[in-house]
Amino acid sequence: MIRRPFGTTGVDVPVIGQGTWKLRNARSAERALRLGVELGLTHIDTAELYTGAEEILAPLLRDHRAKLFVVSKVLPEHATRGGIQKACEQSLKRLGTDHLDAYLLHWLTEEVELGEAIGALEALVEQGKTRFIGVSNFEPHELDEARRLATRHPIACNQVLYHLGDRGIESALLPRCDEAGVAVVGYSPFGDGEFPPGRPAARRALTDIAERHGRTARQVALNFLTRHRATFAIPKAETEAHVRDNAAALDFTLDDAALAELDRAFPPPPAGEPLGTL
Repeated sequence: MIRRPFGTTGVDVPVIGQGTWKLRNARSAERALRLGVELGLTHIDTAELYTGAEEILAPLLRDHRAKLFVVSKVLPEHATRGGIQKACEQSLKRLGTDHLDAYLLHWLTEEVELGEAIGALEALVEQGKTRFIGVSNFEPHELDEARRLATRHPIACNQVLYHLGDRGIESALLPRCDEAGVAVVGYSPFGDGEFPPGRPAARRALTDIAERHGRTARQVALNFLTRHRATFAIPKAETEAHVRDNAAALDFTLDDAALAELDRAFPPPPAGEPLGTL
């Protein structure tokens, strides 16, 4: 699996990782996650919101902690100094580990005092409970403010919705993150419903490109979504077949014609539209 620098952390992380949102079967999910680690998908994403996911990951961390890059997230309703401390400690307990590789504020609400939240995240770095800090679902101006407030430890990443049917990050957020050295981690890279998305003509274009390259439509989508040097993707890992599919998504190169065809089939929205969320 190809690895690239995770923002300015100095750590190279697998471009394709494994997500844990809405895992339906603990036993099959654990098998899939273990296979993913064997195939190099060692970037593991979870959150306190994902009921049961941290507990499912605990045996995997017990056996492979040293090779994993583990990310979890705190809910905005817990984003106070004491709330973040407690939430992180509870996540660590559920995961059965003494530290995370990155800990993120899951999204921003009007009730969150961002300076206090960032300060609490920075304190966790100093306590050794997380190596890096980051944010999720932040618009460009919100990211700018978070970066301004993070005076002791930089914002490593912004985790955002990014799939062929929602390319809203490409107009402003992705260039801003690239310039600032902030990794962009795209979640739900296959959307949250029918795949392939879009009109019948768009779906045909995607499947035609996949056939020409001897690949699956999902592999083409992942390849396209991670073509930029700042981007990562964390598709959900739940079946061994899907994990094998994901792990082989970067073993080929989309030519210029294919990239242009995908751009026409799945055009990005006009600049200035707010980011999507799931």
